[in-house]
Amino acid sequence: MNPVRLFVLGALDRRGPMHGHQIRRDARIDRTTLWSQVKPGSLYGALHRMQREGLVDVVRTEQDGKLPARTVYAITEEGRRELHGLRADALREVTLAPDPVDLALVMSHDLDEDTLRGFVEDRRDALTAQLAVFRHERERAWPEQTVADDLIIEHAIARITAELTWHEQVLDRLGKLTAESEHRQHTKEGSA
Repeated sequence: MNPVRLFVLGALDRRGPMHGHQIRRDARIDRTTLWSQVKPGSLYGALHRMQREGLVDVVRTEQDGKLPARTVYAITEEGRRELHGLRADALREVTLAPDPVDLALVMSHDLDEDTLRGFVEDRRDALTAQLAVFRHERERAWPEQTVADDLIIEHAIARITAELTWHEQVLDRLGKLTAESEHRQHTKEGSA
């Protein structure tokens, strides 16, 4: 599932013909980068690829004063079929990507408790800052905010809260984790 394609095709389907700058502006206004993998810089390349594939058509070129000319795109029927397929895939797909921190914990046998605690506390602090951003966004409604926007923000808050709970569990068990690692290291050295 390609989130950029889903976003661009969805924006054109929902709002009608637009140029790339308008789509990029919508991504910024909707705070799409906050809760998705859509990056504004990838939108223009996606538009060009989708035009070659027949998913969008060039409707016209506009120029406002001395600003550069802008190409206006519209979704095609083939683009709508693609949109429906991408949306269905995204709604069915459950993604819980492995977090590299899990592998790092397994491979941290040579770190002392204070060092490992520092890493986990830094991660917790970064998550706490992200949680504050989402809570702030939840409080700041924008003119076109929808129920879907509210649900997206609540989803992000719930996921970050779960991560924070897990990080607290790790911090609570660090002594056991490092003691177990030290025991295994001594056992390994003793048998060598």
